Parts: sequence; structure tokens; C-alpha cells
Amino acid sequence: MSEPTETDSDDVDSHKMPLLDHLIELRTRLLWSFAAIAVGFVACYLVADHIYAFLVRPLTDLVGDQEGRRLIYTALHEAFFTQLKVAFFGALCLAFPIIAGQLWAFIAPGLYKHEKRAFLPFLFATPVLFMAGAALVYYLVMPLAWRFFLSFESPAEEGMLAVVLEPKVNEYLSLVMKLIFAFGLSFQLPVVLMLMARVGMVTSKGLAAKRKYAVVITFGVAAFLTPPDVISQIGLGVPILLLYEISIILTRMVEKRRARRLAEEDDDAGATDPASAGG
Repeated sequence: MSEPTETDSDDVDSHKMPLLDHLIELRTRLLWSFAAIAVGFVACYLVADHIYAFLVRPLTDLVGDQEGRRLIYTALHEAFFTQLKVAFFGALCLAFPIIAGQLWAFIAPGLYKHEKRAFLPFLFATPVLFMAGAALVYYLVMPLAWRFFLSFESPAEEGMLAVVLEPKVNEYLSLVMKLIFAFGLSFQLPVVLMLMARVGMVTSKGLAAKRKYAVVITFGVAAFLTPPDVISQIGLGVPILLLYEISIILTRMVEKRRARRLAEEDDDAGATDPASAGG
């Protein structure tokens, strides 16, 4: 955080909250967040079939017109717990704006006005970037990956049984949720790097110098988070590298603005310094 100025001192609450009050405030914010998740869970459970149909659509578009295609479950409780997972997944998505708002309401009173202005864009960019990552995996990566996996099917031949994909309900949902969260969280890279740049933890020159390491780490993480196919790994790795390059550009802009602000503060301090004025 940047050092406070005299004008900033009026922007923060004049009194300091005791530790107990901070804990009570935190508990209140957490209760509101959990309440939002609970309400979202009930609402999503009522329409869990529709949410699951939406998540299955990339596979349905590929094989839905073929006779005998189906999703299976092999445990008595699997379908029920799958609906619970779908409802919880939807509840997190619905409750995220409220959770982010409660987090902001908890930390905002301790920030100066210029710090609030600096953090607000990131608060709005986070869900937008997450949705962009989720949309990329849903509309581009999953159809390509499912088509790749379906290519390993083979018809019945003399002396051989047919090899047909029959996905399990729970496994399919777990894979889809993993991909959506992996892409959504990975798309937060510019937000993380910009915040680190604002507090001086990283620089644009440092990020540019470590570009080759970023490539290796990116595809290593992509291989860990995505299914073992090249399409998914490239689909996650390439956007992250593009976001990394964008982060370098944005970090350079942050550094220029910071240097300009410091120069203006030095000029103002020099103009008001009696010693310099007398000289």
C-alpha cells in the first residue's frame, strides 16, 4: 500500500475498532455470505436438472442424435449426490457477487480513498474474467476435447467388441466443474499480478525477464489441471500466456502512473517547503 497523506487521513474512520469488533464484523460478513450460498443452493437444487442439462450440452451436441447414448451411474447414491454437487456449484456462482460485496464491505473501511479507487476496478474485473474463462472452456475447449475422446471409440468387428463411451454422471460433472474452475481461476492472473505490482512485489521488467519460466510453469499447471489431452492443455496454456503478456503491459502502465504521482508529490512538497522557498 502507498503511504497515507494528510488528505487521506480524513478518508479513514477516525476511530480504531477493537479486535473484538473486527471479529464480530467478520462473523457478520461470513454469515451473510453463507446465507447467500444457502439460499442459492435451495434455488439451484429446485432446477438442478436444468443446470445439469446445460453442463451436459457440449457432449449432447456431439452424440445426442445417436441411438443408445446415455450417462450412467453405478452407485445407488451417485445420482443424488450429483444433484447436490450441481446445486452447490450453481449456488457458488449465484452467491459470488454477494460474497465479493461482503468482502469489500469488510476491508473498505480500512482503506484510504485513493486505495479504494485502485481496488474497485479489480473487484469488478474478477467476475468478468472468471466468466470469460468459463465461457472459453464451455464453448471451445470442451467440444474439442470431447470430440478428441470420442475418436477412440471403435465399432464391433469380428473377434472384437465395440468400444463405446458411456460416461458416469458423477465423473462427467466433476470433470466439467474442474475445467470451469481451472479456467476461471487461471483468468484471474492479470488481477493478481496487477495487485502485486501496486504493492511493489513485481515489476514489468521482472515479469518480462521471467517469461520463459512462465511458459514452462503455465503448461505444467495446464497439464495438471486439465484432462490428459493436448487440446485442453493448449486451450488453457495459450490464453494464460496471453494474459501474462497483457499483465506485463498493464503493470508497465501502473509503474508509469506511480512514477508520475510521486513526481507530482515531490513537486508539491518542494513548493511548500519553506527552506526551498527561501533559497
